[in-house]
Amino acid sequence: MRDYLLTLCVTAAVTYLLTGPVRKFAIATGAMPEIRARDVHREPTPRLGGIAMFFGLCAGLLVADHLQNLNSVFELSNEPRALLSGAALIWLIGVLDDKFEIDALIKLGGQMIAAGVMVMQGLTILWLPIPGVGTVSLTQWQGTLLTVALVLVTINAVNFVDGLDGLAAGMVCIASAAFFLYAYRMWFGYGVEAAAPATLFASVLMGMCLGFLPHNMHPARIFMGDSGSMLIGLVLAASAISVTGQVDPDALKLFEGGTRQATHAALPVFIPLLLPLTIIAIPVADLLLAIVRRTWKGESPFAADRGHLHHRLLEIGHSHSRAVLIMYFWSALIAFGVVLYSVHSASMWIVFAIVVLSFVGLVLLLLPRFTPRAPRWAESFVPPRYRRRPRPAAPVPAPAPGIPAGRAAAPADPADPADAAAVGPEEGRIPVPAGINGATAIGSRSRFTAARK
Repeated sequence: MRDYLLTLCVTAAVTYLLTGPVRKFAIATGAMPEIRARDVHREPTPRLGGIAMFFGLCAGLLVADHLQNLNSVFELSNEPRALLSGAALIWLIGVLDDKFEIDALIKLGGQMIAAGVMVMQGLTILWLPIPGVGTVSLTQWQGTLLTVALVLVTINAVNFVDGLDGLAAGMVCIASAAFFLYAYRMWFGYGVEAAAPATLFASVLMGMCLGFLPHNMHPARIFMGDSGSMLIGLVLAASAISVTGQVDPDALKLFEGGTRQATHAALPVFIPLLLPLTIIAIPVADLLLAIVRRTWKGESPFAADRGHLHHRLLEIGHSHSRAVLIMYFWSALIAFGVVLYSVHSASMWIVFAIVVLSFVGLVLLLLPRFTPRAPRWAESFVPPRYRRRPRPAAPVPAPAPGIPAGRAAAPADPADPADAAAVGPEEGRIPVPAGINGATAIGSRSRFTAARK
């Protein structure tokens, strides 16, 4: 565990220190695209954050190769080299896309080539443990197709969810943490050496995300771009493929004894069938909904829009930070819930805790729909979002004939068109009540709307 923590810290430190120079390089090279209709940020932000993340990956693997307890992973398996080869290819495609905006089909072809490179070097699914059937060996073509499909789904799911500051990096960090606990238990608890590469990949992936998050939290100073989102998606897929297709269930001797005991004991082996999808359940659901939505409208599945889950959270009234935290909550609940259930599958308390936390998550999700309003005597003690809207001032009648105008002068009414034209640009506008955490749902922190005409 100490060596894994050292690898994680080195990866995070290299990624964090390189992100600043990479930001300056992105600004100098013009990797700052214009604001698009689907974007949430309001000013151009440099991309190419994946450059720092890729060098963090290289640093983490290099340090692990020189550690005594992790050196055997590189000697007994070719999977780290396969991961590095596929990561370098997908990273290069992402860098070109961040700078020149290449076509979506070209990116899809590059993702397939990167997955094929990893398959050619041995990082592939060899067999599948199926409940009630046992271990099913796959042919070369079956393993290749299944591996490529899993890589494509994971990469595009992470790429689709990268729409808010810190969202993709945080969700992948949570997923990799859950996967690290699962893979480390398989390796340390059951003595399965084949799970060591997946444990190493998960620790390096956590370091990449943790090192980049301080620069990417709202308001983000740099975006990871496709060079970063496709890279971390590939590393996450490699971890899932390694622990799913390389661990032989028969070597664990879990099928001895009665059927009930064998089923409960084999759950840690059956979980890899679902764990790669459950840890990215939110991104995968967003990906499937986007494909169905765009196809239903007669558009291309790769056409961009503002219908993603994080966009919907903003539309119902959540602020940027709260929407990201809600996505974090659901990702952690699903990922760690599945891992915990694989450890204690016979305990009903785990299921009960997951149900209770799911109810809490639904309450937080629908909170803007049921925002309470404090009474007027308590408005000075609550945040602005719980206060009532100010009442418009009543118009003052014009002075009667014979009364000096100075004695009957009244403050201008912003709601009156005549008075709105006479006052200043900000005095003639109606204040907009702030949303959650002092910001509006979508857009910058504006204080006033346009003057009424």
